Amino acid sequence: MAEKNQQSEESATLNSKDELKRQKRIKLAMYIGAFIIFQIIVMTVFGLTVMKVKTPKVRLGVINVQNLNSVPATPSFDTTFTTEIRVKNTNWGPYKFDAGIATFMYQGVAVGQVSIPKTKAGMRSTKKIDVTVSLNSNGLPSSNLGSDLNSGILTLSSQAKLTGKVELMFIMKKKKSANMDCNIKFDLSSKSVQTLQCK
Repeated sequence: MAEKNQQSEESATLNSKDELKRQKRIKLAMYIGAFIIFQIIVMTVFGLTVMKVKTPKVRLGVINVQNLNSVPATPSFDTTFTTEIRVKNTNWGPYKFDAGIATFMYQGVAVGQVSIPKTKAGMRSTKKIDVTVSLNSNGLPSSNLGSDLNSGILTLSSQAKLTGKVELMFIMKKKKSANMDCNIKFDLSSKSVQTLQCK
């Protein structure tokens, strides 16, 4: 009888030890499962935000007119101004771009250009490139420039395209082209910029 009690106590002890081990294994499996789900969520969020490559933006900064001359009778104009070409990179890696050219136009005809050097815009930052721009109407065919100059407002446009690569995590490189399309209205009487709009 004593032996039977001892055996039943031993089997109860073994059963409780087995039960504890089983519960520990279940808990471990739950923790591993929760960790895997957490990792999947983190990787999904990382993939949708950090690894998503956006197209950088190119814009003109504030224009400081140094000189602006216009003769409606001829008709002709010439101007020199300083500005910044701003390359805004919102990606989680640098945008390295090749040298480019910004072209300034009157009614679609080039009146001047400025070079944009090869450089890079850092991660989530804006690269500002100082430039001096000189424009004149010498190459313009006959147009309605005279009436525009008589109106007191000279409207020019500016375009540029930069090609380069966004580098993510030092391993992934994605080609991206950044385009600039700006309209500038000069007030000829005050010899200043009336409006500057970039898309």
